[in-house]
Amino acid sequence: MHISTSGDAQSTPLLLLHGGGVAGWMWEPMRRHLADERRLLIPDLPGHGRSTDQDYVSHEVAVEQLVAVLKREERPAAVVGFSLGAQLAVLLAARRPDLVDRVAVVSAQTIPLRAPGPMLALLRASAGLAKKEWFAKLQASALFVPEELLPLYVQTSAGISRDTLLRAVGDNIAFRVPDGWSGFPGPALILVGAQEKPLMKKSAALLHEALPQSILETVDGCGHGIPLQQPAWFARRIEAWLG
Repeated sequence: MHISTSGDAQSTPLLLLHGGGVAGWMWEPMRRHLADERRLLIPDLPGHGRSTDQDYVSHEVAVEQLVAVLKREERPAAVVGFSLGAQLAVLLAARRPDLVDRVAVVSAQTIPLRAPGPMLALLRASAGLAKKEWFAKLQASALFVPEELLPLYVQTSAGISRDTLLRAVGDNIAFRVPDGWSGFPGPALILVGAQEKPLMKKSAALLHEALPQSILETVDGCGHGIPLQQPAWFARRIEAWLG
């Protein structure tokens, strides 16, 4: 799994986990507003971006790989995840609180779909569309990818295999609040866009209810794309949360 690192190796690491269908580049607009010395760990998750040499197998396998990354750091990390990456952030906090100092969860679905079969069948049949530039541009618009990052989105979308797409989406729509989340001892910030679907708002509420010391915030003017819609605000919020 490809990992980009920067900043002061002696400071608390900040692990940024991207969503499905994009890659580590999605954090660039927000990254410009972070402190220069901030220690950043930005992976391209399996099957995405510069990690297409290995397909996405499951959330469980991805978390195991991320655990190996965090074990190499000198201190526990702050973890920020978006969408699929937010689910991985929740699992990391639940499974390995010794490696996670605090966690920010942005737009994580935690309510499984009742009938995933038809959706996955449709996805299997239409997976080839992701390699079409016109379709990728439509998807980019829905994710609020800025114009400057559009070529990277098109390239990333074209590089995602059918297996990666089906496995990542399959685990995404089956995800629920894991055992261990309610026992996470560190600070937790849960964000959801005010314009997101009711399912996402209910998912955020479930995470908050399961972890009473967490902070739940609804972000005005945002849909499912807070870090890309409001990168400057998001960076300031994360910096304040990190203290």
